[in-house]
Amino acid sequence: MTATLLEAEPISAAGRRSLKSRLRRAERMGRVRAYAAVAPLLAFILLAFVVPIGLMLVNSVQNPVIATQFPHTLEALATWNADEPSPPEAVFAAFAAEIQDSRRTGELSKVATRLNYESGGMRSLLMGTARRIKGGDTGPWKERLLALDPAWGQRETWSVFRQAGEPFTAGYYLAALDLRRNADDEIVAQPEDQRLYVDAMLRTLWVGALVTLFTLLTGYPVAYLLATLPPKTGNLLMICVLLPFWTSLLVRTTAWIVILQREGLFNDLLLALGLIDERVQLIFNRVGVVTAMTHILLPFMILPIYSVMKQVPPSLVRAARSLGAGPVTAFFKIYVPQTMPGVSAGALLVFILSLGYYITPALVGGPADQMISYFIADHIGRSLNWGLASALGGVLLAGVLALYAVYDRLVGVTNVKLG
Repeated sequence: MTATLLEAEPISAAGRRSLKSRLRRAERMGRVRAYAAVAPLLAFILLAFVVPIGLMLVNSVQNPVIATQFPHTLEALATWNADEPSPPEAVFAAFAAEIQDSRRTGELSKVATRLNYESGGMRSLLMGTARRIKGGDTGPWKERLLALDPAWGQRETWSVFRQAGEPFTAGYYLAALDLRRNADDEIVAQPEDQRLYVDAMLRTLWVGALVTLFTLLTGYPVAYLLATLPPKTGNLLMICVLLPFWTSLLVRTTAWIVILQREGLFNDLLLALGLIDERVQLIFNRVGVVTAMTHILLPFMILPIYSVMKQVPPSLVRAARSLGAGPVTAFFKIYVPQTMPGVSAGALLVFILSLGYYITPALVGGPADQMISYFIADHIGRSLNWGLASALGGVLLAGVLALYAVYDRLVGVTNVKLG
């Protein structure tokens, strides 16, 4: 056999090149098949997540309306010394020409709406001025506009116009953080009666934390019961856990309104047990919001914990018991640490989902219980301030990414300790 191998002729250089070429071709085909297999998933992620989030982030800083319709006015405003009480005649002349052009093209309403986001009353000022300017009117325009409305002589009016005319702006993010720029371009806090979003963000985080805590306290024992029951009984209980997924979110929320209202089932039960003397308000407040959201998100806590518990060998607890540990000690020092990956995954999932809840707080909560999603939906559907809605979404996205970074670091540290 050895002699035969030694006598075999070596592969020629051309043969080696041909073999390498076939190997490279086979590797390329393998990569192509692998990419083709994951292409639908990548397309779904791209179209459903990456593109919408990218458009949202662009929309949160893009501000082209005024820059497109009033370019010469903004160019003239760039040379205006903001210390002067009002701009020079060149600014008024350019503004008068462009406001008439914008009205003829039908774009003036968009400009007025955009300015009104920055300062209340700007829409009526702009539209009223446009209606009173005649096509054949001539200057001097500064004098004419001041005669139409003295607001055109105020430094604050033109400061708002100049700030809103920037093609890209941080103004939406400033508004999302209850900040604004004053006439001197200084960042200052919004008036106290206009500060909405920071409180809404903090309220959203607080409600999310409460819901996560209560789902953990409720879901951990249920998951433990599912993992330790005989298969037949465990499967029946698992159906009960999954049953809410087959029911509409709106139906489940409405059911909680029926249960928690003053004349509802829960108040009837408390009165029958003698725990209260008169009916209590459990709906349209924070109690109703947390209760309904805890019930709705409970399966998202149970399932990750259950999947990890099923992988924990029962022999570990038995070994600890055989070495003298009591049942409580064995459970908390041996069993619970093994289930922490499921706990952390479930807590992260529930917390992130709770941050974006809209229907449940809107139906079950009161005015002081609305979360940031309510304001995002309001700006998209009613006020049409999509830039501010996008900025609020961007702030919420940044908070979720920061939370995930903390989670990833904590999980890494936990895995190192367990290892």
